Amino acid sequence: MAVDVATLVADLADESADLTALVAGLDEADWRVPTPAVGWDVLDQVAHLAFFDEVATLAATDAAAFEAERKALVALGEDFPDVVAARFRDRTGADVLGWFERARAHLLTTLGAVPAAAKLPWFSRPMSAATSLTARLMETWAHGQDVADALGVPRTPSARLRHVAHLGVATIPWGFSVHGRPAPAAPPRVELTAPAGDTWVWGPPGAANVVRGPALDFCLLVTQRRHHRDLALTATGDDALAFLEVAQVFAGPPAPGRAPGGQRP
Repeated sequence: MAVDVATLVADLADESADLTALVAGLDEADWRVPTPAVGWDVLDQVAHLAFFDEVATLAATDAAAFEAERKALVALGEDFPDVVAARFRDRTGADVLGWFERARAHLLTTLGAVPAAAKLPWFSRPMSAATSLTARLMETWAHGQDVADALGVPRTPSARLRHVAHLGVATIPWGFSVHGRPAPAAPPRVELTAPAGDTWVWGPPGAANVVRGPALDFCLLVTQRRHHRDLALTATGDDALAFLEVAQVFAGPPAPGRAPGGQRP
């Protein structure tokens, strides 16, 4: 899926605006509402995005400083996002929202000026500027889903889900690997019904392993915001069935995901 940087920047800006609108009118009690992510409230979710926006900007502007930051974070252990989240719990919701808006604006300006294929350092391995933008959009959408779930606010899926789905397909081998399983020998086919009703397709026709269903459900799966039993996804073939169990678009150790019976958006 070839997408230029300008399109990614515009789509990430729109995703950012949706999240900002979701939290802009909250009072302080609402910022402290627990989200489905165990131990995290609404403020933690937005602070997480702001912090890692700054880290992503650092990766694009100062590789040596990024490496120092990466080492310091990794030294905190596998749960370092939880450790980082705890650092900012003394801030108000307004403070965190302002921080997010500034950090996101700086990120968009910085990455918007980087060639799409330029390699930027990251925690597991370098990734292109285009992939960095896609990853920030995925993170914004996923953490925004946690916020929406916590507040009981429905969200209307948009065509921006295609970026999240694309990343979910690209990381299929990663999901198997991080769970200690061999990756499929042949790429599975993924056929998704987009929010507008058209079909998004990845993978070869005639593949023995196929995942089908709504694009929203696929994105909820790969970001581990819903258990696969709660989603309208079908899988044909052993590898496709296994993928439903190991899907994980984000880096880090294998995550347990959400238990069955979770709320649908």
